Amino acid sequence: MSETAKLIQGRTGPWEIVLGLEVHAQVASNAKLFSGAAVGFGAGPNEQVSLVDAAMPGMLPVINRRCVEQAVRTGLGLKAQINLKSRFDRKNYFYPDLPQGYQISQFEQPIVGEGEVIVERDDGSTFTVRIERLHLEQDAGKSLHDQDPNFTYVDLNRSGTALMEIVSKPDMRSSEEAAAYVKKLRTILVYLGTCDGDMEKGNLRADVNVSVCRPGAYEKYRETGDFSHLGTRCEIKNVNSYRFIQQAIEYEARRQIEILEDGGKIDQETRLFDPNKGETRSMRSKEEAHDYRYFPDPDLLPLELDPAWVKEIEASLPELPDAKKARLQSQYGLSAYDAGVLVSDAARADFFETAAKGRDAKLVANWVTNELAAKLSAGGLEVAESPHGPEAVAELVGLIEEGVISSKIAKDVWERMWAGEGTPRQIVEAQGLQQVSDTGALEKIIDDLIAANPGQAESVKAKPQAIGWFVGQVMKATQGKANPGAVNQLLKSKLGVE
Repeated sequence: MSETAKLIQGRTGPWEIVLGLEVHAQVASNAKLFSGAAVGFGAGPNEQVSLVDAAMPGMLPVINRRCVEQAVRTGLGLKAQINLKSRFDRKNYFYPDLPQGYQISQFEQPIVGEGEVIVERDDGSTFTVRIERLHLEQDAGKSLHDQDPNFTYVDLNRSGTALMEIVSKPDMRSSEEAAAYVKKLRTILVYLGTCDGDMEKGNLRADVNVSVCRPGAYEKYRETGDFSHLGTRCEIKNVNSYRFIQQAIEYEARRQIEILEDGGKIDQETRLFDPNKGETRSMRSKEEAHDYRYFPDPDLLPLELDPAWVKEIEASLPELPDAKKARLQSQYGLSAYDAGVLVSDAARADFFETAAKGRDAKLVANWVTNELAAKLSAGGLEVAESPHGPEAVAELVGLIEEGVISSKIAKDVWERMWAGEGTPRQIVEAQGLQQVSDTGALEKIIDDLIAANPGQAESVKAKPQAIGWFVGQVMKATQGKANPGAVNQLLKSKLGVE
C-alpha cells in the first residue's frame, strides 16, 4: 500500500480509495465562448442570452480569442503541453437547459495535454497529481424547479459560458488529498487570472470520481496502466466546496465498500451529493464517450495556434505559487509553513511584501497570518477589503521594533485600530501607551520591590526561574508598559542572576 493511501477497514479487510477529479473552471472573460453575450453573476433570468446561446436557426458560433488565450495561460501554469492544433466537437445529449441538443466541447484533440500539479499536505509533505488534459467547452443553462412544483423554468444566462475542464489522473488517495488538490489548483488559476475561483457562485466546481480497491491494486495500475485494477468508479457531479468534496468522498467510499462486502457489484453511474443529508444519491447511469456520439463540429474550423503567440503568453505569466513560496523563504527567511500560508492567497502575499519593506519580515508575517487573518475571517472580509492596509501593519511593527511599544501593548493598539481610533502611532500617543524604557524609573520600582520582598529575592538566587515573579510585579506596577528586555536585564543585575 502507498504510504499516503487512506486505509479503510471493512468487515472483510482493508480497502483503499482512488480518486480522480474533473474540475470545471469558468474562464475569466467578459463574453461567452462562442458569442458576444455578457457573462456575470446576479443578472435576471435570461438577460444575458444571445441568439447563438439560445440556438436560434442559422446562428453560427464564433470563437472568443480571449477564452483561448486563458486556456493556454492555464496550461502553461500547469506545466502542461500546449497543443498547437485542437478541435471542437459536438457532445450530444438532451436536457431542457441545453437548447442546441448538444454541447460544444473538445474530445479527441484538446487544447492542452498532459501536465502536473505539486500539492502540499497538512504535514508539509507533497504529492504530485498528473493532469491528463484541459479542454474548452461551453456551459449549459440552468433548470429551476423550486418556483412552482408543476413547472420547470429554464434560465439560459449560463448557456455558452466558457469553461475549462481540467481532468486529473486518478492520483489522489484520500478525501484530504482531493480537497488539497482543488485548493492548490484554485490558487494557481487565481494567480494566473484565468478564473476567479468563486466556488460559491459555481465558477469553480468539481466532478469527483471515486472507486475503492484492495491494498496493492493501485500500485498494479501504476505499473501497467490498466484501470481495471482500480474497481468501478462512480462520478459525483458539481461539488462546489472543499468540505463537501471531503464529505462526498467519505460517504461514497463507505457506500461502495458495503456493497462489495455484501457480495454486490458497483454500477458505474453519475451521482449527486446532498449536503443536507451528507450522502450521495443516484442521478443516472454513467455515460461513456460513445453514448454522447461525439463528432467534429462542422461550424468550427480546427483551432491552430501560432507558436510565437504561445511564447508571448508564456512570457507574460506571473510568479506562480510554488516559485513565490520558495522566494519568500529565501528572501525573507520565512518558514515553509508561513510562506505557504501567505502564498495560498495572492492578495495576502502582496499585502505581506508591501508591509515587510524595511521591517522585520518574520514579525510582519506573524501579524498578517495571525492577527490580520483572524480579523478578516471574523468580519467575512477578503484581504482587499481590509480597512487597514499594509502601511498600517508596517507602522505597528515599526513601533515594536523601535521599542516604543511591546508586543503585548501592540495587541491592544491593534484592537483600537479596528475600533476606528486612528493609526498605530496616533493611538499610542493619544492613550499614552509608550513603553517605559527609562532605566532610572525602572530601577526605583525594582529596588522598592526587592526591599519589600527580601525572601523572594533570596529564592531567586537559588532558583533563577523565580525571577518571573519580579518581572510580573514590575509589569503590574507600570500597567504593562515596562520594556520587558530592560526589566529582565536590571533584575538579573540587581539579584545577581546570570
